[in-house]
Amino acid sequence: MGETDGPLDAGGVRSVKSAERTIALLEYLSAAESSCSLRDVTRDLGIPRASAYALLITLLRTGWVDQDGGGAGFRLGIRALRAGASYVEHDDVVRRAQPVMNELSALLGETIHLARLDGHEIVYLASLPSRHSLAVLSKPGRRLPCWATGLGKAILAHRPWEQVDALLPGTLTARTGNTITTRPRLREELAAVARRGSSVDEQESTLGLRCFAVPLRFDGAVNEALSCSIPIVRLDPPRETAILDALRDARRKIEG
Repeated sequence: MGETDGPLDAGGVRSVKSAERTIALLEYLSAAESSCSLRDVTRDLGIPRASAYALLITLLRTGWVDQDGGGAGFRLGIRALRAGASYVEHDDVVRRAQPVMNELSALLGETIHLARLDGHEIVYLASLPSRHSLAVLSKPGRRLPCWATGLGKAILAHRPWEQVDALLPGTLTARTGNTITTRPRLREELAAVARRGSSVDEQESTLGLRCFAVPLRFDGAVNEALSCSIPIVRLDPPRETAILDALRDARRKIEG
């Protein structure tokens, strides 16, 4: 078995080690908050130094990776941006939701998000900024833990708890002091969300920000959710009711 060959999968096809390493490296760089050195890559991914260097240089030459000003750090290149933008542009859910999101943004004037569950994280697919100066915007491609967001809870609430429990990591890390970090408490919260038909992020992801979300169902499954985020300083009971009513109306339009 050669270096690029992996074990047979269920379909009798061997994995290609170089391809697996390329994917792992690109995902590693996409999750990094700053440039990564060759030492970082070899240590964190367990790739031999010579192989990691050759892979980084290949990706650098093809535009998938860039170097920082000093030349010692590596980060995602512009080709990765093009691939991500193409994914969003051709996504059926985004296409269906975008016109309604535009209407919702014009009506409420607050930040609107569309996200999808991927493993134990939610990935933002599309976002529209608030018209106010005090706002928080999560750009497409950003990932957050599902249990710490209104979007994630709206999606998880429509799955059996056994399935939710299986996809969650062993430890539910906190983003703020309000984040739910125990499974029993999260299970109670998801049951309440299922009864209401909507979820609320009570400053669980970002302090000072409340997020309201509704699930989106396509072909019988809930994998996406729509949300409106608003600083609590601009929120009162009538405004909360208006936001939830607008989100529910938007959901009906998107689902058709």
